[in-house]
Amino acid sequence: MPAPAPVRLSKSKFVAGVQCLKRLYYQIHQPEFAELAEESQEARLEQGNEVGLLAQSRFPRGVFVGFEAGLVDALPQTTSLLDASVPAIFEATFQHEGVLVRVDILERRPGNRWRLIEVKSSVDLKDHYLYDVAIQAHVLRGCGLDISSSCLMHLNRDYVYNGQQYDPKELFTIRNLTGQIRKLDAEIQRLLKAQREALAQEYPPDVSPGPQCSHPVPCEFYSHCNPPVPEHHISSLPKLSSKKEMELLDLGIALIHDIPEGFSLTENQTRVWTSVKTGQPWISDDLAKELSRLKYPLYFMDFETLYPAIPRFAGMWPYSHIPFQWSVHRQMFTDRELEHAEFLAESVEDPRRDFIDSLCNAVGKRGQIVAYNANFESQRLADLANWMPEYAEQIAAIRARLWDLWPFVRRHIYHPEFQGSYSLKAVLPALVPGFSYEGMEVSHGGEAGLVWDQMVRGSLGPAERERLKAALLAYCRQDTLAMAKVLKALREI
Repeated sequence: MPAPAPVRLSKSKFVAGVQCLKRLYYQIHQPEFAELAEESQEARLEQGNEVGLLAQSRFPRGVFVGFEAGLVDALPQTTSLLDASVPAIFEATFQHEGVLVRVDILERRPGNRWRLIEVKSSVDLKDHYLYDVAIQAHVLRGCGLDISSSCLMHLNRDYVYNGQQYDPKELFTIRNLTGQIRKLDAEIQRLLKAQREALAQEYPPDVSPGPQCSHPVPCEFYSHCNPPVPEHHISSLPKLSSKKEMELLDLGIALIHDIPEGFSLTENQTRVWTSVKTGQPWISDDLAKELSRLKYPLYFMDFETLYPAIPRFAGMWPYSHIPFQWSVHRQMFTDRELEHAEFLAESVEDPRRDFIDSLCNAVGKRGQIVAYNANFESQRLADLANWMPEYAEQIAAIRARLWDLWPFVRRHIYHPEFQGSYSLKAVLPALVPGFSYEGMEVSHGGEAGLVWDQMVRGSLGPAERERLKAALLAYCRQDTLAMAKVLKALREI
């Protein structure tokens, strides 16, 4: 019986194999184990395409290699373009020893040489990008091309958009990685050999779960290799080192309440251990005293933002946050009912001025402003002051009134139902039973940004736009109402 034909590798699959051989094996042989792609992953792909098109505009008269009839059709098309006089080829396709790659930009250089350019939507070089570029250089050299340099083209973090037209020469930075790529030659050969051997086996390689499950990118097979841990697993102890975790596992201890008294834990870990062991919340002696210092009226405030790779409005830079929504619940005194105000931008126009103008009116000039992880809101306010100096004085006053509920909760309480997390979504149902984020169409901030982008830029009908608008308003309103309810619960302990 003839041996099965060797599996053809692609650039992306090779990089997946560098991260984890088991991930590569599943991609090739058992892709059905993968989790369904989230909207955020799809949005990243769309964003990458947008960045790629702008990168191509830096090379006028470049020619794109299509693959309507399949990637194999792109091979002869690439060959013909190599022999033509085009200054650059986009998505040039090559195959060598069973490895097929598509090069983002292949620029013609003097003397029939070529510059290989990989485009990334990041603002810096990341270590795993080197393998991405190195496998392409390996294949191109194997196909007989004379590579003058191997480069990474990424967004320039210092670029500021003028609001009119993008300047691709300023928007992007090109790094020459030739020296670093050359040092990887022998390792690329070794990695290819290991990947081919793993793929030829009947069963996936024996790779234990570890950091590679989430770094450098989250693995789509994470849940398959990492079954859910039981409630109160030792991994939910805050900042438990891998050494300490292994020490406990070697003792046969996997649950927090089984950790023996006297085992070395930090002060915060000891609070968690005590709470889980007794089944009761741990509460600091200073909780009531600290709460008494809050000055009414109280404003519970939350922002939602989108941070696209390509800046959209004047003064913005790559990954600037576009503040598009806020919610504020106001409470005049301890026993008064909450009053609510909100803002949501509903068009593709720049929302920043309407955002800050309406917010200044909503929060007044006195009383503390409660946020959860207030550094986020504070930084967004600082950005707005930078963009619109005429609001700088009002914004400075708002920032001075911020009070952060997140570290306050961390310092003063731990509930067994927090399950090791101090996120608002974990704290809320533990302290306010029956109140949670379950069943909400929008359930976290990253999702809110994507939904808003779809609402204002997508080709949606009126009914769908109204549905998304309602979901966004409900989510942001829930965040500020949740803070008010958590604070009320803390007062009643």
